[in-house]
Amino acid sequence: MVRTDTKIVTYDEEAEASGWYGPEVAFGLAFKHVMPGQSILDIGIGTGLGAVLFRKAGLDVHGMDISSQMLDVSRSKGFGSLRRHDLRKLPYPYESESMHHAICTGVFNFISDLSPVFEETARILRKKGIFVFVYGDITEKVAHEFQVRAKRTKPEKMVTMYRHSQKQIDTLMETFGFVLLKSLTFTVFMDRERTKSIQAKAYLARKATLS
Repeated sequence: MVRTDTKIVTYDEEAEASGWYGPEVAFGLAFKHVMPGQSILDIGIGTGLGAVLFRKAGLDVHGMDISSQMLDVSRSKGFGSLRRHDLRKLPYPYESESMHHAICTGVFNFISDLSPVFEETARILRKKGIFVFVYGDITEKVAHEFQVRAKRTKPEKMVTMYRHSQKQIDTLMETFGFVLLKSLTFTVFMDRERTKSIQAKAYLARKATLS
């Protein structure tokens, strides 16, 4: 029996209460491009929120995350193909061209340099595989790094987070061989009362091929 930390379990409750629609938006963009039985890698799977709909659609979900506690929560939900790994460290523990697709939601704001994520996703994806991800949509004038007070762990603890602009994302896509298929801007609320919000953008990209 897996004993999960209640501080981590409340992540799902907080996401629902504050209206976090990233997983639904990502799946909505991707579902026409995926098939039952195909593999999908959830990069930063956390408690499995972003992968649930893909599993229900019949995909073979694989996931990795730096938090062993969150991975335990994912296991308690029935996700089995999980690995603990720091997304900032190369290489990721998967063979080249071993996955049909990849997803990453609610993760980019915790990583300053996204180059490793795009580089390794491009390596791991099969030809014409899709990569669907979500990021905070900001202008170049907004500070890249900022701090927020932790809500789901120790309330007195400050957490460093990062913003990324569309220009930065588009440059990474071009550098590592992705082409944009679709994008959608939506609102992310920062509190349960839904008084503070930011604009987020979901991207559906495809691994480019030379032929």
